[in-house]
Amino acid sequence: MKTTSKIYTSLIFVFLFAPIAVLLVFSFNDAKSLSVFSGFSLRWYRELMSDENTLESVKNTLILATSATCISTVVGTMAAYGIYRIRREWMRGVMNTVTNIPMINPDIITGISMMLVFVFVGHLFGAATSLNFWTLLIAHVTFCLPYVIFQVLPKLNQMDSNLTEAAQDLGCTPLRAFVKVTLPQIMPSIITGAIMAFTLSLDDFVISYFTSGNDFQTLPIRIYGMTKKTVTPKMYALATIIFVVTMVLLLINNVVESKDRKEDRYNSEGGTR
Repeated sequence: MKTTSKIYTSLIFVFLFAPIAVLLVFSFNDAKSLSVFSGFSLRWYRELMSDENTLESVKNTLILATSATCISTVVGTMAAYGIYRIRREWMRGVMNTVTNIPMINPDIITGISMMLVFVFVGHLFGAATSLNFWTLLIAHVTFCLPYVIFQVLPKLNQMDSNLTEAAQDLGCTPLRAFVKVTLPQIMPSIITGAIMAFTLSLDDFVISYFTSGNDFQTLPIRIYGMTKKTVTPKMYALATIIFVVTMVLLLINNVVESKDRKEDRYNSEGGTR
């Protein structure tokens, strides 16, 4: 039984990671062939670095992802704290359900509906162009917010509320008590939520496709345009860079969560002694 389980698990990992391994290997291929590896080379990375349109889309994507992450992290943390402070269980359940909707809603439905709203508002105010960077930013903040909220909210529920009340009894204002007591305890969850929001914004295609204008192109849309032409290993190089960045963010996220779990375990053991 154990041998069968190991074989089954190995097959799953091969199925999941074999395509990525092929992509990584052929991004260093010296020839243009997508099936025969003729030698190690950084040729396609050099060509990628000289592609101005792709570099421009990378810059746009980083600007958009950073802006959406900052806004959604701040607003999402405030929203999570607001939900945490709701005393009525039915009202908290309603807020959790409403927050869940953007997560379970198909991306294509979200993208089309937001595009219709932006176009309607643009025509209402007589704007020459309804879709631009700002509509794209609003769309990204919208679908990133729930992930931040649901990362921060469980940590707030685990927190000892007596600490905040004690800080206020000792003379802290509610804002100062939040900054000095609550914020340090939920900071690991905030960082995790921010990393998740950045990753989601970085690789989003469907919603970006429907809510972006002609003057602002993100990297996923650029890659989609490149696939309509002849596929070259330059795309492999680009995908490899994206994969490495995502892996680094994942490792940072795991380190933060691991430290947070150790601190929770230490505090729990200390409280029982």
